[in-house]
Amino acid sequence: MSNANVKKTETENCNSSSSNNNFKQLSSPSQQSHDGKTILLNGHQRTNGLTHTAAAIAAATSTASSSSAASSLTAATSLGGGGNLGLNAALISSTTPATALPPNTNGLQSPYERYREDDTSYVPIGQFFAGRSVFITGGTGFMGKVLVEKLLRSCPDIRNIYLLIRPKRGQEVSARLTELLNAPLFESLRREKPKELSKVIPISGDITSEELGISEKDQNLLCRNVSIVFHSAATVKFDEKLKLSVTINMLGTKRLVELCHRMLSLDALIHVSTAYCNCDRTDVSEVIYAPPYNPDDIISLINWLPEDILDQLTPRLIGKRPNTYTFTKALAEHMLLKEAGNLPVAIVRPSIVTASLNEPFAGWVDNFNGPTGLVSALAKGLFRTMMCEKNYVADMVPVDIVINLMIAAAWRTATRKSNNLLIYNCCTGQRNPILWSEFVKHAMTSVRKHPLEGCLWYPTGELRMNRPINTLNCILKHFLPAYILDGVARIMGKKPFVVNVQNKIAKAVECLEYFATRQWRFKDDNVNALLHTLSPKDREIFVFDVRHINWDKYVERYVLGFREFLFKQRPESLPASRKRMVRLYYLHQLTKLVAVLITWRFLMSRSKRLNDLWSAFLDNALKMARLIPFL
Repeated sequence: MSNANVKKTETENCNSSSSNNNFKQLSSPSQQSHDGKTILLNGHQRTNGLTHTAAAIAAATSTASSSSAASSLTAATSLGGGGNLGLNAALISSTTPATALPPNTNGLQSPYERYREDDTSYVPIGQFFAGRSVFITGGTGFMGKVLVEKLLRSCPDIRNIYLLIRPKRGQEVSARLTELLNAPLFESLRREKPKELSKVIPISGDITSEELGISEKDQNLLCRNVSIVFHSAATVKFDEKLKLSVTINMLGTKRLVELCHRMLSLDALIHVSTAYCNCDRTDVSEVIYAPPYNPDDIISLINWLPEDILDQLTPRLIGKRPNTYTFTKALAEHMLLKEAGNLPVAIVRPSIVTASLNEPFAGWVDNFNGPTGLVSALAKGLFRTMMCEKNYVADMVPVDIVINLMIAAAWRTATRKSNNLLIYNCCTGQRNPILWSEFVKHAMTSVRKHPLEGCLWYPTGELRMNRPINTLNCILKHFLPAYILDGVARIMGKKPFVVNVQNKIAKAVECLEYFATRQWRFKDDNVNALLHTLSPKDREIFVFDVRHINWDKYVERYVLGFREFLFKQRPESLPASRKRMVRLYYLHQLTKLVAVLITWRFLMSRSKRLNDLWSAFLDNALKMARLIPFL
């Protein structure tokens, strides 16, 4: 336990020094970069190296830029003096990873104590939420829906759940809430506890707007009543523009913290980040790492730099990280540490979030993000090869595991006051790992056992690390059949769509490839310690022990889940789909046989030596066959 305490108290030193944005790394071996050089983050002594890059890009695009863009850039350069862009943080070179913030234990004891039956001060989680009001951002998203359902079902005495909802396509927030509560996810609540749904209250707002777009009246309502806040609103698009990603993931977080400071009885703020926000490191502990830039400077950058120049700067800004999502999530964590002050805050970092394990029912999923889209394409017979290291860990975690941990983290943050900002890496790779090869094997078995209606081809595929071979297979197995099918569709007067689907699959594969060809070790000591502070009953109700996952059964339920909830196919259609799968299997084998014969015939016609060898082989085979009766 003491080890977990040391890790968590590493955030304290930053808390005391973040007011002036000067971070000086300790020179102890544990705080040094891989090349042995200590990193100095001090904006007043060192520029970040982007000055010349921005100036060069501005000069290159000046002839095409508008006068307003030029004036914006001129104003921007004046902020730093001497042509400096004015960013206060040092640019971390590509060979020097950011290091963890220095520890400051101050003799504190571990914030975790194991549950004891004789502990009369223990308050069960359900009882803790009784009479409390909760505010949730991102409540209409995948994780947010599960969080709302879980709170209503497992914390029946909760007072109210306020959801931040953005008016969309002319639809009022009340209509969006009604649509949300009519989803299959809330079916058991509608049937067994319909009155609980009336506790969900919509708050009109927008995470991208000033003050979250919440009216003064609603702000006062939240400040008077809310004691627990869950912040899960984020853009999870990997290819999102930097400007929008910063606006949602960073500015949205900052604005929420400003609102939380006004809340009269706030007991816990749970911020949902991602385990991959520090994907530029191989070993990721439950600490906040020093960011490559000052978050405030990145916010300033997107405000005054023209978007076309910002887009050109983005690859240089994000550095080793693969996308703007992980970059802005890392900066949001550090900004939260700085802005939170004395607020009771905890951060939950899930890895790849997938379909539910058990709650509210097994296999529930409502989007094609991440592995879901690729397994769905595999099930349709459209996806057959990708770049992936099959012996690496596929660190994915069911959504209900993450939600249960978030609720338990809120309970712990509120009932055990601490000066530490605690972080929970919600992952499976350390305690119940599954390899990519195992995941694909289970998925392949399940999509053949429970096939989709209208499957175009027999599901099969390979994971490869040879890029030329993978590219060749993509052309032959993905795009060539797609163009043939679309050509046939045009001849028959139907709308072609397969090439378009393959382009979308290729884009999804490109986003996932970075995570499928690398491996991380996410330390989860805090999650394990939190688990042991719960009573046996709370562990049964709020399950987040990943060791209980049976991956074979889970993947099968996963497949059945997206079959029902994404493709809207009922179990009654399975017998007919299985008959079709048998026909596709024989067609697949026949196609392979024909391909082999055509290839062999082509080679035979081009090589006399090969022809002679084949003739000699047949002669010997016939001679052996004649001897069989005498054996």
